[in-house]
Amino acid sequence: MRETTWAVRTAETILQRTPLLSRDKGYGGKWSYDYGVVLQGFLQLWKTTGESRWLDFIRTNLDEFVAEDGSIRSYRLDEFNIDHINNGKLLFDLHRETGEEKYRLAAGRLREQLRRHPRTAEGAFWHKQIYPYQIWLDGLYMGAPFYLRYLLEYEGGEGLDDVTRQFLLSERRTRDEKSGLLYHAWDEKREQPWADPVTGQSPSFWSRSMGWYAMALADVLELLPESHRDRGELIRILKDLLQALRRVQDPASGVWFQVPDQPGRKGNYLEASASSMIAFALAKGLRLGVLPEEWRPMLHQAFAGIVAEFVLETKEGWINLNKVCQVAGLGGADKRDGTYAYYISEPIVANDQKGLGAFLQACVEYEWKLLQGVPPLQAGQAAQTPGGPA
Repeated sequence: MRETTWAVRTAETILQRTPLLSRDKGYGGKWSYDYGVVLQGFLQLWKTTGESRWLDFIRTNLDEFVAEDGSIRSYRLDEFNIDHINNGKLLFDLHRETGEEKYRLAAGRLREQLRRHPRTAEGAFWHKQIYPYQIWLDGLYMGAPFYLRYLLEYEGGEGLDDVTRQFLLSERRTRDEKSGLLYHAWDEKREQPWADPVTGQSPSFWSRSMGWYAMALADVLELLPESHRDRGELIRILKDLLQALRRVQDPASGVWFQVPDQPGRKGNYLEASASSMIAFALAKGLRLGVLPEEWRPMLHQAFAGIVAEFVLETKEGWINLNKVCQVAGLGGADKRDGTYAYYISEPIVANDQKGLGAFLQACVEYEWKLLQGVPPLQAGQAAQTPGGPA
């Protein structure tokens, strides 16, 4: 019987279309955070179904970069790029399942970056060396879940306050008190052309940046001990952000615009990656019990809207995800100014890995874990092939 979940159909599409993610167009074989977004979806699908092919796909893709001595091809610690931490989230389970030390050594290299990574005066990680004194919401997804798991797995759970501090500082510095939405970035020095001279905040809201942040919160709350003193505050931050996003959820489609607070403005469009990320955070928050059941209708509407608005099945049975913002940032050589005009000017593409990865993660979390109540595979549990939900 053919598996009809969106999760499996999307994963099968990715496996067939791009068996090596680094060979996808535009990546040039470099170590890129995009792979980690996709592979995290495969990891959760493997943990939920037990099918070894999903874990094999992760291993094949990471083995392209991770050498026997734990070195990572094309990765440079001294770039201090928080994005480069993201793929490290896969290394823990590969180490546990295979016993190969190279994965632990590679994770240790990424951990060393965080030890030396430059920070703001308050202790928040800079987004990159080339973006000094800046917090970007994206960076919380890239770094915080890896950092937390490394501390729990390999350092005895010491120093967890440094992980939660990243969320407390970023929310404090990027939150708009009127709407509750979070601005994409903050400049400690107020020197960047895009930064407000008083607040240091970037000028516009960008849905995907809040999607990254919401996903990061959900992932960290899954791992953070119940007894941690900041756990309640992180739950409050997630609820506040999702409440603000609920107010700008498009009532007709159930999904979110590229610039979420300006739905009727010329050029704005419904965007797939952000909508998938928000749906993921809702589903995971409900599953973890940090969101009450009253949030479930919002999630149902969002997931149905994502499928209706963005998903197209090809004649081969492959899944296409349309209307994904290819990339967006601030400053740099292109002098990206963070205005409304900027965010709607970036290319809109299909099947970008960030979008597909976020959609796959949302599908696993919603279809399997929340609706079907399938428990995740435990470390070391023998792989199997259950029928799964139809």
